[in-house]
Amino acid sequence: MNLAADVRKFKHITTGFLGTPLICQTLTNQGYNDLAYLLLNRREYPSWLYPLTMGATTIWERWDGIKPDSTFQDKGMNSFNHYAYGAIGKWMYEVIAGIGIDPDQPGYKNILINPRPGGGITHAEAFHESMYGRLSSSWKLEDGRFTLDISIPPNTTASVQTPDHVTAITIDNIPLEQFKESSAAVAPKNKFQTGSGNYRIICKWSE
Repeated sequence: MNLAADVRKFKHITTGFLGTPLICQTLTNQGYNDLAYLLLNRREYPSWLYPLTMGATTIWERWDGIKPDSTFQDKGMNSFNHYAYGAIGKWMYEVIAGIGIDPDQPGYKNILINPRPGGGITHAEAFHESMYGRLSSSWKLEDGRFTLDISIPPNTTASVQTPDHVTAITIDNIPLEQFKESSAAVAPKNKFQTGSGNYRIICKWSE
């Protein structure tokens, strides 16, 4: 894949505003999640974290709105409150936290829960106030165990998928194979369906 080769070569994002919302999601979708996290974690210019090293608390219009020598970029195009590069937030919600929208049941009627850890991140948490109520996903990786806590609001369902390389999956201490709402018999062994409620999923991390 040419995009993956480009990221490996340069080790930083090389797209403009239009490619920013797509690059990490595309890498993840094509099996290059490690490269998506490489882009997220980079601290040198150009990167999402470089502005943080320069004291940023907002999203900048330019990667180097403030240069390494602390001088400013061209004032004609140097907003310090600009959304474009903030598009990485969608990927962070969907891939790191694992909260996604089901295109066949929009509006979070059926919620997709599919966290894909990487990049040395050992825990993450996010929530969304949907029209049905708050939905949330929180996970941690500790002592060889992956623990995922999810909250699914009333009158909704969730399609849950754990990372591919986990084993010994339990939902509220019930083995996945015995979980009453599990569709494991017809779906991949790390996927299952739930109704509303709070669930704790614990798996053995075997990466």
